Amino acid sequence: MSLFTRHDGHDDMDSSSSSMHMIMTFTNSHNTPLYADGWTPQTAGAYAGTCIFLVLLAMILRSLFAVKTICEHRWSAAARNRRFIRIKGQSTEAGRIDNDPDAKVGSLVTAQGVEEQVKVVQAKSGHVLPFRLSVDLPRAILTTIIAGVGYLLMLAVMTMNVGYFLSVLAGVFIAELAVGRYVHSEEHDH
Repeated sequence: MSLFTRHDGHDDMDSSSSSMHMIMTFTNSHNTPLYADGWTPQTAGAYAGTCIFLVLLAMILRSLFAVKTICEHRWSAAARNRRFIRIKGQSTEAGRIDNDPDAKVGSLVTAQGVEEQVKVVQAKSGHVLPFRLSVDLPRAILTTIIAGVGYLLMLAVMTMNVGYFLSVLAGVFIAELAVGRYVHSEEHDH
């Protein structure tokens, strides 16, 4: 049954037109193309290799989620641990630093020697961090890679091949056992 029909009411099933068929049931065919007609397993071994590839690709996706979570924690910690200093006699943010109960008095070694009466203040957390190319560029690249791998897995599942579908699920399961504890963000729970 074709889900795509011409506007004149005739099915696209005739031989003169190319038609797209949407498979609505799972199949267990070992010669289901994956991503391109050139990647059509012809033997049971090639089919098994394709399934192993999908397991690994699903594991990579879950691992990328873990890597992104770890990176986000590091970037957030680095932003929280940025320090602002004031040397006695300079007026930059002096009033705010002097009134900050979290400021620590200490000394700072500079090119001119030891500076006394330096207050170090930790950055406030809970706000949107400013744009930093060293953080936002890797974040954007990592998110784009995650989206690309996710779409490749989605296309594999959309073939409605049982083996491909179960391979993706197996990869997610194995990777979740291995690295799932690193993914704490609700954004990545699929």
